[in-house]
Amino acid sequence: MSQVSEEKRAIVDDTVKLLDDYKLIGAADLTKVGSGMLQDMRKQLRGRVTIRGIKNTLMRIAMERASLEGTDDFLSEIKGQNIYIFSNGNPFELAMTLHRNKVRVFAKDGDTALEDLVIPSGNTGLSPGPIISKFGGLGIRTRIEAGNIWVVQDTEVAKAGDAISADMADLLTRLGIRASEMGLEIKAVYEGGIVIPREDLILDMDVYAERLARAYSGAFQVALKAVYVTPSTIIPLLS
Repeated sequence: MSQVSEEKRAIVDDTVKLLDDYKLIGAADLTKVGSGMLQDMRKQLRGRVTIRGIKNTLMRIAMERASLEGTDDFLSEIKGQNIYIFSNGNPFELAMTLHRNKVRVFAKDGDTALEDLVIPSGNTGLSPGPIISKFGGLGIRTRIEAGNIWVVQDTEVAKAGDAISADMADLLTRLGIRASEMGLEIKAVYEGGIVIPREDLILDMDVYAERLARAYSGAFQVALKAVYVTPSTIIPLLS
């Protein structure tokens, strides 16, 4: 028992030091990360971040010992199995880095559909057999042609957010459709007493680019009407 206590004390001591050395700590879901992927990510991010697998109870103790303010909201976000990422960088950059490093994998029973799932029409390359019942069970019309199962028309089998059943997961795998993701899923970031939840960390860059383009276009039109000279408006104003 004393050995276990010593090990826990050493982990807490190490974590307190990390909390002193780094301004930002992120908690990420570890449930969908293989050991090989985690090892690769450690190598890729080495020098920029420190990654630690720490039990939530020990993290709570370490944050209390480090006398950090405003940790309650962060601690409420870290239920379940987590990996902790210590960084002095930008929280949004950290979240985007983790998001970009996800890989598509075959879905398992109980996974959540990431987007609407559509089985395309055409030759599946699968031979007729018991699997036909799985097509039928998902409302997918088929026909047999040249010894293969053909899907008659594009068929949506799940909406984004739906649970994937065992039969659906098996069929998607046989069809080569990778409907799930594996990677670190950021839960929240703590920085200087401020907690940023996942929904505020993952930015849709396409949406922001569109908003920026609209803002620029609007400002450009206003500048032209006001005959306001800038490097962008001088040529149109003189023409």
